[in-house]
Amino acid sequence: MQHVRIDTHRSSADTDEQLRRDVREGLSAERKRLPAKWFYDARGSELFDRITALPEYYPTRAEREILVRESQAIAAATDARTLVELGAGSSEKTRALLDGLRRHGTVREFVPQDVSASALTAAAEAIAADYPGLDVHGVVGDFTENLGVLPGTRPRLVVFLGGTIGNFLPAERAKFLRSVRDVLAPGEWLLLGTDLVKDPRTLVRAYDDEAGVTAEFNRNVLAVLAERLGADVDPADFDHVAAWDAEHEWIEMRLRARRDLVVRIPGADLEVSFAAGEEVRTEVSAKFREDGVRTELADAGFALEHWWTDAEARFGVSLAKAT
Repeated sequence: MQHVRIDTHRSSADTDEQLRRDVREGLSAERKRLPAKWFYDARGSELFDRITALPEYYPTRAEREILVRESQAIAAATDARTLVELGAGSSEKTRALLDGLRRHGTVREFVPQDVSASALTAAAEAIAADYPGLDVHGVVGDFTENLGVLPGTRPRLVVFLGGTIGNFLPAERAKFLRSVRDVLAPGEWLLLGTDLVKDPRTLVRAYDDEAGVTAEFNRNVLAVLAERLGADVDPADFDHVAAWDAEHEWIEMRLRARRDLVVRIPGADLEVSFAAGEEVRTEVSAKFREDGVRTELADAGFALEHWWTDAEARFGVSLAKAT
């Protein structure tokens, strides 16, 4: 089997400490919140894979349509020798880009980055097996903290797909995009996937499917708190809520307490009271417009060179050059 290198820049102890900090800060706030990244233990990742196949959840299909259609154009524009994927997961959609870059004849290295060592190793080994001769160099780390350690021969193409950029609040998004720009040389590239503003009914259905898979995914964050921090919480005590915020143009997912509750979280040295009907915000998923993406990229030091959407204009993929 082809050799795969894995660099580890974030240990399980680091992850546990970050979880404790996020839980203490978020559940002690006046408006309770938890970061969306804590959905993704093994069960959460499995549930999200199921979500991407649901008829209501269009983003994955729409983005894949663009990547397959435009992979050759992306390769020709970038001449990338290294493809870097942030938050790689299974790297399934990235195969379209690898195929285009291989046909173009420039790519030599694939650098998947993910916070989960097990998921990263499995994805890296699968890519190495299917793309003989490609140097696969995985990086275990948090894309909000460990960008400076990303390897690769220039020019690099950094990809951040799935609309994950929408999970950042605006100030966080600006900081993240600037941090990506800071590790790139002028002339290197960022490929960014962004879900687009559309009718609220379509958006809400994508986050509140008829089969209830997204509701189970949302409540899974409570199972993570029970498993990792010993929280005495029953996910069945909370209802799933998905709502469109027209002012901010984002979807919010929340968990709403069905009754008065006191939740003890010994691993975070915390006791949290919930009134019946009180909500915890578990995810923000911002939706975008082309002009807004262009402006945010420019503010971070990128020039938007290409903008593509799927046939129904539901999802946007932008290719931007570091200036």
